[in-house]
Amino acid sequence: MTSLIQNKLLIYIIPFIIGLLTSYSLPPYSLFFINLITFPILFFFLILNYQKGKWTSFKIGWMFGFGYFISNLYWISNSLTFEEIFKPLIPFSLIIIPLFLGLFYGLSTFFCSFFNLKKKFSSIFIFSFFFSVVEYLRSFIFGGFPWNLIAYSFTDYLQLIQILSLVGTYAFNLLCITLFLTPSIIFFKYTKKKKIFFLISSIFLLSINFFYGDSVIKKYEEINKTNLNFIIKIMSPKVDIKRFFENEAPEKTILELIKLSKPNYSENTLFIFPEGVLSNIYLQDLKNFSFIISENFSDKHKIILGISSFENSKIFNSLVVLDNDANILAKYDKNKLVPFGEYLPFENLLRNFGLKKITQGYQSFSSSNERDIIKIDNISFLPLICYEVIYSGIINKNSEDFDFIINISEDGWFGDSVGPYQHFSHSIFRSIEEGKNLIRSANNGISAHIDAIGKVKKKIKSTDSGFIEIRNILKKKNTFFNTHGNKIFFYFLIFYISLIFFLKKKENK
Repeated sequence: MTSLIQNKLLIYIIPFIIGLLTSYSLPPYSLFFINLITFPILFFFLILNYQKGKWTSFKIGWMFGFGYFISNLYWISNSLTFEEIFKPLIPFSLIIIPLFLGLFYGLSTFFCSFFNLKKKFSSIFIFSFFFSVVEYLRSFIFGGFPWNLIAYSFTDYLQLIQILSLVGTYAFNLLCITLFLTPSIIFFKYTKKKKIFFLISSIFLLSINFFYGDSVIKKYEEINKTNLNFIIKIMSPKVDIKRFFENEAPEKTILELIKLSKPNYSENTLFIFPEGVLSNIYLQDLKNFSFIISENFSDKHKIILGISSFENSKIFNSLVVLDNDANILAKYDKNKLVPFGEYLPFENLLRNFGLKKITQGYQSFSSSNERDIIKIDNISFLPLICYEVIYSGIINKNSEDFDFIINISEDGWFGDSVGPYQHFSHSIFRSIEEGKNLIRSANNGISAHIDAIGKVKKKIKSTDSGFIEIRNILKKKNTFFNTHGNKIFFYFLIFYISLIFFLKKKENK
């Protein structure tokens, strides 16, 4: 059996298959129990091939990551289907991006190889430590891409993820990896008594977390609802993304959006439209259509809209607040841009090969460094555009309190894939971490009202259009994580390092 596992070809095949299976633990499947099988297999496969050297250890993690990402990021290629210039790049996006992201997991197993992993308790914590550290690095290095961390396996299990309000996603990710490795101890060379004690302790801690989460949810549901002095309408228009490349008359789209929103002149209403629904015009051009807006909206209405803006020869992906005369009341420019989607890295070089950003137009978007809380009358909200919602612990830059989060997005680039579900899962995690209601308006994606404990109150599927009305919300006090941020993850790392040294010392004796 050992000789079979150590076969050179299987060094590539087995980790790849394990990674492939692990991806089904993520939304929309959320089969988290798969990880209780795949992670122990990966762990033992690494131990059995330890003597083959550090390069072999690296390849095991790399192939695991390749299998994991090729399965859950295949939707990236859909964004290359809208213009002929990008279609030849589809095979590269399917292979090169997962291979690159897999390098991070290769690094985690490479670092583990310095510690001579064995069938010991300390090895579980060593593996979890390096795997979670590399996941953290993946979230920030080269601009960061914290998409599909292992922790998102628990998206659909609200009781288990309430701990996010205390520790945040990265510390929770560390705990998840440790949990998924616990079945490994069945095959450790310890006494049956020690194995049973470790397993029972793990189940006990998991149960405590479940009951803690359950009590948080029950306590939150006992809070009296805050009646808003206005109605929030979350719009989900489902404007076909192909129309953005056809130079369609903007007034036609504006009239369609108005028809969908069904404005009532006498009701104080905040209309929230998604990112990109008017991408064939700039904010500065919107005044040309103010007569349409003023005819259909009253002075009791305010409009939040995602639109491109042009300033000082720079283009920004912006969220704006407008009145019924299309006057700008507030504006936020996106901070975190999508590489290749909104800007072309090494633009001066790659333009020589006929490349440009994937979205329409040739000039790359510019990014802003400011994200201020937007205040309208007696409410305040934190603005996030598209995939800015995937960044844990850094969304509230000024640590200023606010009422809720508004996330606008264009998910048409995902196509009919798992992408919109994965993107949506991050919104649930952010709402729990920050302890805030999250309002999500997505074109061709999942629009929803998510409360402060991550419960989806109402939603519109990515295949449907319509709107959601919010008349009252349950507020929650700032969370522990909201106050302390990602430094909690580093406290956990220090604890793990101490625990590893303690266990190593005991094992050596």
